[in-house]
Amino acid sequence: MAAILLRLGFQTFLLLCSIYAFARAANITKSPSCPAECSGNNVSIPYPFGIGDGCYISKWFEIVCNETDTFNCKSKIPVLRQFNLEVLEILLDNGQVRVNYPVFTSSTNNVSSTLKEELAGSPFVFSSDDNSFVAMGCNNAASMWSNDGKVSIGAVCQSACDHKIISSRNGKRCQDIDCCQTSIPKDIQSFTAKIEPRSYDSEKVVGECRYAFLVERQWFENNFEMPNPNISFPVVLDWVIDSTTKNLLSVDPDSPPSSCAFGGYSSFDWSFTYISRCRCNGGFHGNPYVLEGCEDIDECANSTNNYCGHETRCENTLGSYNCVPIPSRRSAKLAIIIIGVSLGLVVILIGGWLSYKAVNKRKLIKQKEKFFKRNGGLLLQQQLSSNEINVQTTKLFDSKELEKATDQFNVNRMLGQGGQGTVYKGMLPNGSIVAIKKSKIIDERHLEEFINEVVILSRINHRNVVKLLGCCLETEVPLLVYEFIPNGTLSQYLNNQNKEFPPTWDMRLQIAADIAEALFYLHSAASSPIYHRDIKSTNILLDEKYRVKVADFGTSRSVAIDQTHLTTQVQGTFGYLDPEYFQTSQFTEKSDVYSFGVVLVELLTGEKAISSIRTEYTKGLASYFIRSMEENNLFDILDDRVLKEGEKEVGVVANLARRCLNLSGKNRPTMKEVSMELVAVQKSRKGASNLDQEKYEEVEYVSIQMYDQWIGSTSTTLTSCVDSSEQHLLAISS
Repeated sequence: MAAILLRLGFQTFLLLCSIYAFARAANITKSPSCPAECSGNNVSIPYPFGIGDGCYISKWFEIVCNETDTFNCKSKIPVLRQFNLEVLEILLDNGQVRVNYPVFTSSTNNVSSTLKEELAGSPFVFSSDDNSFVAMGCNNAASMWSNDGKVSIGAVCQSACDHKIISSRNGKRCQDIDCCQTSIPKDIQSFTAKIEPRSYDSEKVVGECRYAFLVERQWFENNFEMPNPNISFPVVLDWVIDSTTKNLLSVDPDSPPSSCAFGGYSSFDWSFTYISRCRCNGGFHGNPYVLEGCEDIDECANSTNNYCGHETRCENTLGSYNCVPIPSRRSAKLAIIIIGVSLGLVVILIGGWLSYKAVNKRKLIKQKEKFFKRNGGLLLQQQLSSNEINVQTTKLFDSKELEKATDQFNVNRMLGQGGQGTVYKGMLPNGSIVAIKKSKIIDERHLEEFINEVVILSRINHRNVVKLLGCCLETEVPLLVYEFIPNGTLSQYLNNQNKEFPPTWDMRLQIAADIAEALFYLHSAASSPIYHRDIKSTNILLDEKYRVKVADFGTSRSVAIDQTHLTTQVQGTFGYLDPEYFQTSQFTEKSDVYSFGVVLVELLTGEKAISSIRTEYTKGLASYFIRSMEENNLFDILDDRVLKEGEKEVGVVANLARRCLNLSGKNRPTMKEVSMELVAVQKSRKGASNLDQEKYEEVEYVSIQMYDQWIGSTSTTLTSCVDSSEQHLLAISS
């Protein structure tokens, strides 16, 4: 376990070292992929110098890592490739590089001369400020001069012999005895060095070793010792970016935080007219030769970098710093008081706001509970317990969602208005279009109608009956959400002739057959038949294919299978109201048949159920139609398109309508019979004049079976609305 932990620690250390090296390389080299040093060597290689292709500015600044073996320990050292000189240090700020430069000439008794021209043609020169020309050895005369023809005598150095002085000096100083040093000419790149005996006194000359070399002055004074021909000394080279390479710099000389100084440098080299040297501006440090190489100096991190006293506080800024006065104790106390009061006010305001939100939330919960009860939530629960209906969860719509869907129930979104409420067109967040029925101000009568419609529609699932999608009971008035039926009501379709889709005879037959099928479905329900009680053309909606959707079940009632009628207060629409029901207050399934007969006459004639332009005895369309048939004037009241397209089927349908309008309910056909006869008329239009009665019995059986399946699988919106409302209130209160 210890070995594993040790290995993990070592790997982590290596990773951190790699990250550090990567960051360091990114700050000083041209790109992160360029090495910042030779492996195993601590000499940093900043740009414009570089190791590897694309990492240096020109060939003169190329560094290679040569392998060396010192005391049987192999390592790699950086070497200026063009000069084959080992690099000891690169000083960007000074524009210098320290290299190991070998002793260039030595001799015993004879004259020795050496030509040195490694730097010729390069942007490097021997630094005259930092280097010395040194001659060592007894009775030595050494000189050096530039090869450019400008300097006749560059440096002359002579050393005498006095072994007594040498033995007392112990090699600590280079004086005129056995050692001499002098400055060198300015900005030389190539030179000739010569050493020779100072005199020809054989006693002083024979056997003496003499040396001449260049060396960094400060280093030599601190590390004086007698050299041997095989060693090298540190030498400082000055370097610049010449006119041929300055355009290769990746920095903009005119943009901070770095700058480059351009100008003439005639003493450097007559072939170079312009040279430059870059530096970081004040307050920055780093490598000015690369983009973003100069970084801000935090003067506040070290007190020696700023002049802020005890009464001020240092604040670092980009490239500089500010000394901010430290407030006195009195000012500090005042500031603390102000801050405390401000915080107190903030706490009070936040607390007040949270309290206000909590009170409003509680008030909203109570208001929604009140609306839920007033809009029949409890009554709906009673209906649930008395009507054992299998249910599934249906969406409970939030009032804000429905307000947004209808643009705050804008009048421009209104689709229609009736006795029970107003219907608006809306768009839900998922993009679906719906019809939202906003009930009128709830009173006991309207509340019963609203609940009744929810209960009835919750038990119905038929293609020709409008579908209830959900509800909202927590608003001032209840809201019901239906599927959107785009083509309006049958009354609008007949009275406002649609030029693109006119009400042809075939379309009228199809509409009549759809209504009859829907009523047959309602009357033939296996568990509990339903009486619509308000069949009229304004309650017949047409979808995008002009197929029927029966709507408005506010006055509908569900009856037991063995129940033949309902005894209720007379309620309905004049013109469609069954005269027998009006007289006896007993509503039967034949009452729906009578209302359907009026709608069928509307389809045949295009007339309205009640019209003030007809005579007093014929204001009602039903009596007008019956009288016309009795007087053989039927063709006078039929719609022109029906008369033209209907042919012989018109008489069959007219007789069916007359039977539906019989004053005696017993003599009216059932909706089953009406549906079968209308299907037969449609078949005859397609050439099937003889219909098989057994086939209609099969149609009836399949319809009833389908209804049983719908009742078993369909869930009512009723329970969904109640349950969802209660869950929503509980969620808010919690």
